[in-house]
Amino acid sequence: MGFSPLNSKISLILISVFVIVGLISAFSIFNRLNAPYLCKKDGIALHCPHVKEAPSLWENPLSATTSWKPCAERRNDGISDLPPENETNGYIFIHAEGGLNQQRIAICNAVAVAKIMNATLILPVLKQDQIWKDQTKFEDIFDVDHFIDYLKNDVRIVRDIPEWFTDKSELFTSIRRTEKKIMALKPFVDRLGYDNVPQEINRLRCRVNYHALKFLPEIEEMSDLLVSRMRNRTGISNPFMALHLRFEKGMVGLSFCDFVGTRDEKDRMAEYRKKEWPRRYKNGSHLWQLALQKRKEGRCPLEPEEVAVILRAMGYPKETQIYVASGQVYGGQNRMAPLKNMFPSLVTKEELATKEELDGFRKHVTSLAALDFLVCLKSDVFVMTHGGNFAKLIIGARRYMGHRHKSIKPDKGLMSKSFGDPYMGWATFVEDVVVTHQTRTGLPEETFPNYDLWENPLTPCTDQYSGALFLPS
Repeated sequence: MGFSPLNSKISLILISVFVIVGLISAFSIFNRLNAPYLCKKDGIALHCPHVKEAPSLWENPLSATTSWKPCAERRNDGISDLPPENETNGYIFIHAEGGLNQQRIAICNAVAVAKIMNATLILPVLKQDQIWKDQTKFEDIFDVDHFIDYLKNDVRIVRDIPEWFTDKSELFTSIRRTEKKIMALKPFVDRLGYDNVPQEINRLRCRVNYHALKFLPEIEEMSDLLVSRMRNRTGISNPFMALHLRFEKGMVGLSFCDFVGTRDEKDRMAEYRKKEWPRRYKNGSHLWQLALQKRKEGRCPLEPEEVAVILRAMGYPKETQIYVASGQVYGGQNRMAPLKNMFPSLVTKEELATKEELDGFRKHVTSLAALDFLVCLKSDVFVMTHGGNFAKLIIGARRYMGHRHKSIKPDKGLMSKSFGDPYMGWATFVEDVVVTHQTRTGLPEETFPNYDLWENPLTPCTDQYSGALFLPS
């Protein structure tokens, strides 16, 4: 039995529809497989599609909707609530461990503990850090006179161990000693919580952090010089970005994340991890799964190349002036090349200042770290690439000072998902980056249980004007 003309027509139409749908699907698949997957790499160069520069690149567009002001300054009435010296409960002597920023937090906590215990604080000792091998003393980095004077109505502070305590070596060799009215706390790290601490104690910790702890004048002056040079690199006044790049060998090793590299690099990193962290390394068989999980959860440091792609997606142009605060980047110039190629106006303090200008600060590694800290603090935009005390102290300080400047905290979980999606095109990636980071720019966030006072000093250390509102974190 033959087909009728009507059936033939219907069949022809159906075949045509199937062919068209097939062609569209094939074209779509071809486009997805050949989409401008983020940026194309040509040697050390990254080529990303153009992104229109947003008007709010250099300011917090929503900062005007919040009304918070600092409230941790010392009282102007000069009234002290300190008891007489002979009525205190002895002395507290602490060893502040770690790098500069961990030591800063320890000092803030030491003042709070002295206040809680009604004790006199002996000027803290900055313990030599095992990584930095630095022998900096408190007076080598901070203004001691200002520190003692600013807190004189809160806590009694003395420069040295009392002369009547003759065996001072005991305070450096004992973990704790409570005899003879001196308590030595060694090591002393961030062991003071936030939630169950009286508000006035948390406010005191902010007073120490934001007002009492001042770097030496020569450090402040050098940082101002670096900031001035960053703002005038183009011949006219220009904004600049400070990038805290956490991709040193120690950080890469400690993260136990997997990164792009040659087989030889991966083998050497495995040996390094096995030597430095044998308990975590074990036999190494579980590390691949651990690395995948950590990357999925956004717990891996961003690579310089990833940072370049994210910044371009946000709309920052090639001419962006970037100050890099970083130790020696793992992989050296080869690892930095894609970032440097995309943003050629990228410099470090060593490139901004002469050798002679920095020589006076090389005696103490913490002095160089302090320069980075201050330049990042005063930048128009601050970008962190991984967690740590440096980044959270910078973000917290910028929030405390008025949150007018951007402090960008990348959503590494989302970025990891996007970087791992072979079908994501550039336009979709840009939209995800822009939308996600609209509220990750250092605006005030409502506190919650176990919040971090140093990153978000909102409730105890700032007051809110009427009409202000919270923004989602």
